[in-house]
Amino acid sequence: MVIEIKNKINSVDKLKEKAHEVEENYKDCIEISLCSGTGCKAYLPQELYRLMLEELDKNKEKINKKIVVHKTGCLGYCEKGPIIIIYPKELCYLQVKSEDIPEIVEKTIKDEVVERLFYKDDNGALIPKVSDIPFYKYQNRIILINSRMDPRNIDDYIRLGGYQALVKALTAMTPDKVLDEVKKANLRGRGGGGFPAGDKWETTKNAAGEPKYVLVNASEGNPGAFPNRLTIEGNPHSVLEGLILAAYAIGSNQGYIYIKQEYSLAIENINIAIEQAREYGFLGKNILNSGFNFEVKVHKGAGAYVSGESSALNTAIEGKAGEPRLKYIHTAVSGLWGKPTNLNNVETYANVPQIINNGADWFMSIGTKGSAGTKIFSLVGKVKNTGLVEVPMGITLRDIIYKIGGGIKDDKKFKAVQTGGPSGGVIPEHLLDLPVDFDELTKAGSMMGSGGMVVMDEDDCMVNLAYYFIKFLSEESCGKCVPCREGLRQLIYVYERIMEGKGKIEDLKLLEDLALVLEGASLCALGSTAQNIVLTTLKYFRQEYEAHIYYHSCPALVCKPLINYEINKEKCTGCMLCVKSCPVNAISGEVKKPHIIDQNTCIKCDACVEACPEKFSAIEKKTGLLGVKL
Repeated sequence: MVIEIKNKINSVDKLKEKAHEVEENYKDCIEISLCSGTGCKAYLPQELYRLMLEELDKNKEKINKKIVVHKTGCLGYCEKGPIIIIYPKELCYLQVKSEDIPEIVEKTIKDEVVERLFYKDDNGALIPKVSDIPFYKYQNRIILINSRMDPRNIDDYIRLGGYQALVKALTAMTPDKVLDEVKKANLRGRGGGGFPAGDKWETTKNAAGEPKYVLVNASEGNPGAFPNRLTIEGNPHSVLEGLILAAYAIGSNQGYIYIKQEYSLAIENINIAIEQAREYGFLGKNILNSGFNFEVKVHKGAGAYVSGESSALNTAIEGKAGEPRLKYIHTAVSGLWGKPTNLNNVETYANVPQIINNGADWFMSIGTKGSAGTKIFSLVGKVKNTGLVEVPMGITLRDIIYKIGGGIKDDKKFKAVQTGGPSGGVIPEHLLDLPVDFDELTKAGSMMGSGGMVVMDEDDCMVNLAYYFIKFLSEESCGKCVPCREGLRQLIYVYERIMEGKGKIEDLKLLEDLALVLEGASLCALGSTAQNIVLTTLKYFRQEYEAHIYYHSCPALVCKPLINYEINKEKCTGCMLCVKSCPVNAISGEVKKPHIIDQNTCIKCDACVEACPEKFSAIEKKTGLLGVKL
């Protein structure tokens, strides 16, 4: 089917005209940005959007200025969502509810504010402006620029400088020059390995064989990691533009975006972006009258975590089981259908337009010498301000967790932060001032990964944490190679022994040996990087392993076989709430008299702890041979 292109942009002047036209459309108007990312979808942003339009319509006679409502991608501050930002004053309203919409509209029309929805600092002072809120203040958002952009509106992207890099490249730069600029910028792959993107592009470009392919890896699936998913949801055109630029530099005419089937919003938004780019002439034949042809297809993955590995991703697109191949030939040389194939992740491609627009020297001025630019992280776990953050490389973990993240929830003690997903390791308190870049995280035994950052406090057990991630990797292993398939299973058996109080000190050496076998003999990175979580928890928290083994104690009170629930007779008032809450009738006692827990019947479900009034806190957890928390 031939698609008639009605809005084709085929020159620098036409793109500038379009950007000016869009800017004029927003001139002197009030812009209301409503977060509509996946996180806020749980809070019915569609309902908020509908109510906003209804209220604006009700009050249209009172409105003396144009008002535009943007349904944006994720605005980052997930802890305080849903979020509304009102421009040009940059007023930020947090945790907006349906009943707040009429007041927001009324006050906005009157040029007034809703103070109760502003951010409050620790001293209770109100901070109305979004850029002054600590969560945003210490970031450097060059990719997450979607706060004034509807991801389904290409004009909004063009207004913010979108597709200028593509026009610049196709009208004023040769493919080699584009490649050289990316190499000079030292853009390292944001998918985890940190391999220089320009070197990978050059390998594919120079490899024998046609056609050549360019692929986007959007198969993110790490527990606690969502930067790629939310980037492609909120700013899909930046990824698409980066992919087209890579194709031009390499000499490819066909691209694929591999994305998980369950990421429905990301799939919708990238498909809309592709159609809009095609309508404007940025995709298809003879793009910008340059003679360059390029098309993109979206491939929906079946959900396998291992399909995020480069060669497994290729086999999945080919219609086979997503299993890795031997690496004696790299994907860049022989990838999709045996042809030269370049693969980068979402964030890597999203950086490319910025580099072409602003130059390699600009990009190198951000971050560190070995790790230029910014990095997007999903900051989650036991931190006060969870969400999506973009920070310059080289920022310390302490600044991310305490300045942006606001510190540890409930003012508990920081214990560790895990970076890089299941393939990463844990970093303890004494390394909090470690600069966050590819090399420093690797030296500490962890890795950058795709951007997961899970913060843990004193109530987290490092033995149980390592077990959780090893179990995840075992379940997600394709099973093709013995070291990964069987090695991960054996690690699980050892961890289960230790958490049940049946471990021996020799098990710690066995864990180390198994981890090193996985590292050296696994077919792909799923198995070879599994050692990180094992070795870093053993290195930095060995005393917790020894407590489990020597004293049958879980210091964090997490491992259930090592915990007993007891009722403090002096605190118990006999209110019967714990008796009523117990699902197995393990608690007995009379009204107004201390109760007793039958240890043989108790399933340690925490129901009684939650039912006991906080002012009494009569139910206590105890661990270890002496029945005390060590």
